[in-house]
Amino acid sequence: MKNFLAAMAVACISLPITAQVVLVPASKVINVGKLEVTCLAVAPKGDRILVGTNKGAELFDIEKGKRVASFAYNEDGSSVVYYAAFNENGEYVVLIGFAGTREVWDVKTGKQDKMIARYKWIPDAIRTRELGLKKGNSDFDRFYQQQEAEHGGITAKAGKNGDVVFMDADGNAVQNLTYPENKDQHHQAPCLFHEGQFITGTDNGRVLFYELAKR
Repeated sequence: MKNFLAAMAVACISLPITAQVVLVPASKVINVGKLEVTCLAVAPKGDRILVGTNKGAELFDIEKGKRVASFAYNEDGSSVVYYAAFNENGEYVVLIGFAGTREVWDVKTGKQDKMIARYKWIPDAIRTRELGLKKGNSDFDRFYQQQEAEHGGITAKAGKNGDVVFMDADGNAVQNLTYPENKDQHHQAPCLFHEGQFITGTDNGRVLFYELAKR
């Protein structure tokens, strides 16, 4: 009996201890329509989220879940946004596509400003090339800028079929988020940690907010 209890104790000790990184289900879901979510950016004040999609970008009020503005995007006939960001005070956004074309939009008016030389905060040509967005790319190529995100020793990685895998410092998978409703097997879920939350998106237009589990 003692030998049996000792063996059980050893087995319990050797089992990997895993815990949730994020609490499931998502605490908030914003639906942007029948669009593929390609990238995400949270406004400096944390009140709005810019959602890059395969058809431009959408700006949403996070608390209300309502659309604030829509930004069209066109780069050689492609409307896919692979990189999106706010300036330091959230008054403007930049959208970049597969070949590095940059567009700056005024959040308040919803209009595009084509005088981009005045905006020193947007990625320059060298930076866009470093991001993988450059002339010569095919619009069939995919460049997901948020395939990984790190927080507190945990790395979130975009997996197959739009899934997200959370890995510890040793590279062990500790939690998976799966989305059977994804139709595009090549979809890479954007990964973003922001102030106690993990945010990602699906290929059917859902932006999901997960609360981080206490560790």
